[in-house]
Amino acid sequence: MSALTVSQDPEQSWDDLVRFWEEMEWPEGSKVEIIEGIITVSPARAYRHNVIAARIQRRLYSVIPDNWEIFQTLAIAVPSRLGMLIPDLVVAPVQERPEAESHIPAALAELVVEVTSKSNARHDRISKPAAYATAGIPLYLLVDRWAPEGPTATLYGEPKGDVYRPLSTAEFGESLKLPAPFDLVIDTSEFPAA
Repeated sequence: MSALTVSQDPEQSWDDLVRFWEEMEWPEGSKVEIIEGIITVSPARAYRHNVIAARIQRRLYSVIPDNWEIFQTLAIAVPSRLGMLIPDLVVAPVQERPEAESHIPAALAELVVEVTSKSNARHDRISKPAAYATAGIPLYLLVDRWAPEGPTATLYGEPKGDVYRPLSTAEFGESLKLPAPFDLVIDTSEFPAA
């Protein structure tokens, strides 16, 4: 099953789009995002996808401060890019009084992680990093199981405008280091390939 998109009136405001996203009854278990102003409904993540996210999450818990959390289903808002995105993992400080119950501003995130799915890898490679960089999220980790050259993990940083600079890339089986504030080595040999 691949992603389904829901068209919206181009004259509709960001607030109207978010309200529609929040209030609509979507298929249970699906992932519903707004990507470049288009509501995108994707099926539940596959087993191997979840294993990769869980292994990264386990490693991150050993290095994050007590007042930070790792979220798997938290939406992050990037209104300037018409985006309400749900990364596989978001590392962000816990908000005592969040502005909204359904999402946080993307600028609060310290790290986002995306694990590609075959059906929507383009979003993880192009649309989402542009939104994350625009929001100023310091680090973006893309675990691309479906990369044309073979499964890889690429760490991006130093956002400028809507572009990240690639900091390092590891083929599955190699290690990848996350810089401060994480100072963590991720061993991609723990990741199941496609």
